[in-house]
Amino acid sequence: MGSVYRTRDCFLWFMSVVYLFAFSSLYIQIPGLFGENGLLPAKLVMKDGDNSWQDLVEGQPTLLKLMPRLGLDTQTGMDLLCLAGMVVSFFCVVSRTARDFVSFTLLWMFYLSLYQVGQTFLSFQWDILLLEAGFLTIIIAPFNLQLLGRRWPVGYPHDGITIWLARWLLFRLMFASGVVKLTSHCPTWWGLSALTVHFESQCIPTPIAWYWHQLPEWFLKLGCVLTYVVEIPLPLLFFSPFRSLRIFAFWSQVLLQISIILTGNYNFFNLLTITLCVALLDDSFFTSSQIKYKVGNKNQSKIWSNLLKIANIGILFAVLGYIGYQTCILFNLKLNNDYTVSSKIAFTENQFARWLKMVMPYTINLGAASLGLEVSLSLIRSILQEKGLLRKSMCIAGTVFFALVAAFMFTISWVPFTSINKPSQEWLPKAAFTYNHLTRPFHITSSYGLFRRMTGVGGRPELIIEGHASNDLATDGWQAYDFLYKPGNVSEAPPVVAPHQPRLDW
Repeated sequence: MGSVYRTRDCFLWFMSVVYLFAFSSLYIQIPGLFGENGLLPAKLVMKDGDNSWQDLVEGQPTLLKLMPRLGLDTQTGMDLLCLAGMVVSFFCVVSRTARDFVSFTLLWMFYLSLYQVGQTFLSFQWDILLLEAGFLTIIIAPFNLQLLGRRWPVGYPHDGITIWLARWLLFRLMFASGVVKLTSHCPTWWGLSALTVHFESQCIPTPIAWYWHQLPEWFLKLGCVLTYVVEIPLPLLFFSPFRSLRIFAFWSQVLLQISIILTGNYNFFNLLTITLCVALLDDSFFTSSQIKYKVGNKNQSKIWSNLLKIANIGILFAVLGYIGYQTCILFNLKLNNDYTVSSKIAFTENQFARWLKMVMPYTINLGAASLGLEVSLSLIRSILQEKGLLRKSMCIAGTVFFALVAAFMFTISWVPFTSINKPSQEWLPKAAFTYNHLTRPFHITSSYGLFRRMTGVGGRPELIIEGHASNDLATDGWQAYDFLYKPGNVSEAPPVVAPHQPRLDW
């Protein structure tokens, strides 16, 4: 993989935007959800006397434990952390210099502190995904150090190693999201009928969702097949040494997220996923210049470059052809006389379970090989490309340090990753469980599995809450409380809410 300086900066900018949306959305909801008279007052989670520096990291680590030292109650402390998060993330959006290790450490600590007291209303998968991605962003972000009277370059050979961690997180997210649809035994996913109910039964559909719901049933079934393809086999291409395969994988994931954005209001989740997809790119993606290979004279270099380009294209078509061929077999795809496509899953639940148990060790080995390659390339760049003894020594030391950090993060992620197939955990080393348990309170790695089961089959249940303004029921009567964003009035189009995350009003 080539230089990733621009890639890293793009990733950090997107993370700043996501943080800004997350803090802004939560801030306006704190009084009603976590305030003194809120639905789940945050003060009930806090223990009296937990205000020392030792208490700060024990149990549920949160900066809110220190608020009594400042004379602030829990709700005011949450407001303060949200406002501070909004300010820091805003500066990170508008200033490249602000996007450094310190800023993203503060943002992660602020959001973790809020998450620890958020209870039910902060228990969504995108919240834990933001915490893990946020922690990785601390590792990815530059230090912006100024030593010996000069500011050192912000691009380092080890950037490829740290960016790789975001790629591994994206793989775990997408692969698990595809697998759990089948391991959950959901009849709609196994019957390829999930999308026939999804667009009308999701929490907050967009106006466009109505039109997608009207698409032919055979087309929606084919959409389920494509979802499986994008989420299960294509994420394996994230670790390909061939750039063309990684770029194709990038666009496939981004198009899936855009389709979700168009049809459903899922707050900042899809933007966060697209941010992780940036880790699949290199700097040449953002410039018009192409990767050049220097071998001998100019003619030899040009021939070699063209040969590699042809090889990349050939490998891309070969891999996609194989995936397409296997998709036709596994989902029994057939073109009918009326130009529709019929589809049906051609494997059983037991067969899939056996395949998953077999493939899980290979996915981890594939990740380990990819990480090893990144570390090797970083060491080579540190030794051969860096100029000056001091710079070269610092780059080698930095590469070794971040290689150890990446290996640690990679190892502790095995436990939540293999939770989608418990038998796979039998061969994990004991150290992986030990260190995963020690870091669990900080939520720096988690398990995922979005849209595990399709809800709303047969109609979504509706809960009507009524109240009255006075004790005189004969005069006022009971009146229904309408949730602000919940679809209900069939005469109005559903709203567009994202990237806001209504924690209750849906």
